[in-house]
Amino acid sequence: MGMFWCCRVSEIKKMRKQNPLKSSKSNVNEAGTSTKYDNEGGLARSISMKTGKIYRLDEQAKAASRRHVNHPNLVNLLGYCADGNQRILVYEFMRNGSLQDHLFDLLPGKRPMDWYTRMQVAKGAAQGLEYLHDTANPPIIYRDFKTSNILLDEFFNPKLSDFGFAKLGPTGEQDHVSTRIMGTYGYCAPEYAMTGQLTTRSDVYSIGVVFLEIIAGRRVIDNTIPTGQQNPVSWAKPIFTDRQRFTTLADPRLEGHYPPKGMYQALALAAMWIQDEANIRPLIGDVVSALEYLSAPSEEWNSTADVDESNCLFIPQGASASTSRTK
Repeated sequence: MGMFWCCRVSEIKKMRKQNPLKSSKSNVNEAGTSTKYDNEGGLARSISMKTGKIYRLDEQAKAASRRHVNHPNLVNLLGYCADGNQRILVYEFMRNGSLQDHLFDLLPGKRPMDWYTRMQVAKGAAQGLEYLHDTANPPIIYRDFKTSNILLDEFFNPKLSDFGFAKLGPTGEQDHVSTRIMGTYGYCAPEYAMTGQLTTRSDVYSIGVVFLEIIAGRRVIDNTIPTGQQNPVSWAKPIFTDRQRFTTLADPRLEGHYPPKGMYQALALAAMWIQDEANIRPLIGDVVSALEYLSAPSEEWNSTADVDESNCLFIPQGASASTSRTK
């Protein structure tokens, strides 16, 4: 995955002296800072640094270096520094921060993300997950797909970050792996939260939750709004069956600037991905196919004609056969 280096103790002190860690909107989530750092006389580069719990950072470094993950939609880990109980991860710099910043923490004067940019971000993030599920060998279950872990470069290309919860997926005749329940509340698939049985479809549930956040502009848990609307999943599920209310799920900051038919299709996809039963959810390849279709501007999406139920239940060609498989 490009250059990966382990810093000596002296380098940690040098990096800390040059760049005292502080919060920043362009960080690799949690704590860190962006900087120009010259490693061993090489070219200075824009980087982000992150500190945190030793276990989590050690796991992220192992995930990146040992499993050789390398994809345009996965953030590039450049270095790992260890000094006693201190750990620092050094990442490529992601200029536009996280998806969370642009959906929920918008700075005054900043324009909200438009509809097609949202769909493009969802597609790219899903493509990163598709690489982990279908190309990495053995497959990797991400386990922490959420808006704060989707980072955006200067062109709003998304990259997944933070692999501290990543887990090797089932192989051979296995249909799941059993593991201690970890992840972020609200994003965990119900079967995993209840039994600890993890499959790649557990990640698909998390995509569905994030996709609903992208559509509605609502956090996965928001205690500042009325009780019945604090969780977007439980709030949206009754509305999925009443297309007359579909527009109430759209982010008000879009101000109605979205293709009506595209909105209906997006909600139908979200409804499929957050099904309580794992084997009903599609595989990640079908998710990517659907998002490629949805993220391409088309006059068809701008139709104001009524959308019947069959049109709302969009499934990419070939998806019906694959959704019966377990992985």
